Amino acid sequence: MSLVRKTNFKNVNKLYGQLIIGPPGAGKTTYCSEMSKLLRKLGRKTIIVNLDPANDNITYEPDIDLRNLITLENVMEVHNLGPNGALLYCMEYLEKNIEWLIEQLRDEHAANYIFDLPGQVELYSHHESLTNIFSKLANTANLQLCVIHLVDSHHCSDAGKFISALMLSLNAMLKLGFPHINLLTKVDLLKKHSDKLQFGIDFYTEVLDLNYLLDSLDTDHFARKYTKLNRALVSIIEDYSLVTFQLVNMFKEESLIKVKNSVDKANGYVFKADEGRHINSLLACAMGIPDKTSDV
Repeated sequence: MSLVRKTNFKNVNKLYGQLIIGPPGAGKTTYCSEMSKLLRKLGRKTIIVNLDPANDNITYEPDIDLRNLITLENVMEVHNLGPNGALLYCMEYLEKNIEWLIEQLRDEHAANYIFDLPGQVELYSHHESLTNIFSKLANTANLQLCVIHLVDSHHCSDAGKFISALMLSLNAMLKLGFPHINLLTKVDLLKKHSDKLQFGIDFYTEVLDLNYLLDSLDTDHFARKYTKLNRALVSIIEDYSLVTFQLVNMFKEESLIKVKNSVDKANGYVFKADEGRHINSLLACAMGIPDKTSDV
């Protein structure tokens, strides 16, 4: 039985959202906090939705909080589950009670939503609940979504870690099925240790010829045992040709603005009818030409 009444979104304006995913420590919570500040500074009503039932150390005040529906600690105690099992239970519970979340979104009447998701990557790489939840929101709540996948830039300093990050990004893109933006975070630390990178930063952001990474791995005695596996993984990434990265310094407004512009294109916010842009402006946006009519 649903917790709340059915919601009709037939006459609701388009809503726009960002799904913030990535491994623990990648900077998801910081991104949610800083991006929301920027959007509000630009005059957009922005709602932060915390969908991590174990997120106790957040630096922002969530407008919608999954912990009001279910908490990780309670699930662990009642069902005698460990942290990972309890987290899966929470996501499945939210999926079954999706009307609770839809009702929360309907009541806010905002244009921009930022969803802070758990750091357990298996939730969107091997499990169906998150995919089902956001597919339901996109179809029922008139919500246009894009995925923001955060990867710690220290992965660039090790060829094996970088290939793993590429595979995780590709997996998330195919599994979730929404427009997708990959961000390399903590770029300020990356620049301080740029001498440790084997290639220029463009190699990592544009994901250029990955055979150079294989050559690098071949110098490692342990990694040489997995040469065929690494070559197969690289082949999969290059066959799809989908993964690229954008650098972001979350504490620099100009860097966040570049990300915001990419997000607006990905989820379709730039095409809002009330933005006052004429067709030439829209075409310029599609071609990647800076739009002088943007709110920045």
